[in-house]
Amino acid sequence: MTPDPTRLPAPDRAARPRRSLPALTARTLTAALLIGGLALGTAALAQTAPVSPTPTRVQQAEPNRPVNLRAAVSGERRYLTIPNFGRVAYYADDRGQGRPLVLTSSVNAAASAYEMKPLWDAYVGTRPVYALEWPGFGSSDRPDVTYTKELMTAALNALIAELNTDVDVVGLSLGSEFVVRAALLDRRVRSAVLISPSGLGSPRGGTQEATADDGGQQLYDRLNTFSTPLYAVIRTRPSIQYFLSRSFRGPVDGGLIDYSLDTTRQPGAKYAPIYFISGRLFTADAYADLYSRLSIPTLVLYDQDGFVSFERLQAFTLQAGVRAVRIEGTDGLPHFEKTPEVRAALDAFWAALP
Repeated sequence: MTPDPTRLPAPDRAARPRRSLPALTARTLTAALLIGGLALGTAALAQTAPVSPTPTRVQQAEPNRPVNLRAAVSGERRYLTIPNFGRVAYYADDRGQGRPLVLTSSVNAAASAYEMKPLWDAYVGTRPVYALEWPGFGSSDRPDVTYTKELMTAALNALIAELNTDVDVVGLSLGSEFVVRAALLDRRVRSAVLISPSGLGSPRGGTQEATADDGGQQLYDRLNTFSTPLYAVIRTRPSIQYFLSRSFRGPVDGGLIDYSLDTTRQPGAKYAPIYFISGRLFTADAYADLYSRLSIPTLVLYDQDGFVSFERLQAFTLQAGVRAVRIEGTDGLPHFEKTPEVRAALDAFWAALP
């Protein structure tokens, strides 16, 4: 690990080539669909197909809700109601002392609170712990509505308001951008831990953002035309295992694969991922618009990542209160593969907070 924020070793790109998610998915989906089952990506077929008019959406009387989805982590499953959306789920364990800890997952085709299970298990019972399920994922509702950065942020801010106390928040990958947005809106976010955060690469093409001038709208329209067969391919075990393998240096956690399969088979599971794949949930220049404005104590945990890059991490750590720790030998999910090292970095960070 490298706790000194003034000298951050650059990740070894030779070990794993850096690719932005849209470029990776565009190249690999065509091959996946042609061989009829091994999904390695998401966009190229839709980009080359003619676009048919998007059908008029009819608002459902009840949103799509998961059916018999087992719990992602221990604790009580609770719900918040978000205006103009529906129910957003979170897990709660109120035991322990000290400032509550809020865990948030990444956003992808199969996101859920299970992505934060190693940290949940590490801290549950020692302090109050809560794990949010983003709208459209996990045990939250999955209606056919427009999913936006603002909707995701509103869900986190609603949980913070529900707790009505100061909190420490952990974000993963794209979830880190929503954590920073929430912190800029609510002073009760006292600290942020960002694990392999998106948005710290180059402002164009170096991170998981929409590179089109329209913010991904045209790509979304094309993807939505084929959303049902497209998502059917994405949610296969080979596809899920492939994408997860991009975030593990060693074997992929079997429990994470199994839960990803479970959550992608729920009603309405295809809707939110299409917005993610099209890039519409990313901030075009997250460093300028979000990270550079952050003033709370912040810790970045990173090493290599197959989907994001960290060219501006050095500049970020020059801000007051921001530091970075490199968890060497990891690829985007360090809390799964190097749990003791991650916990040591977290404990040291939180111990130094006022």
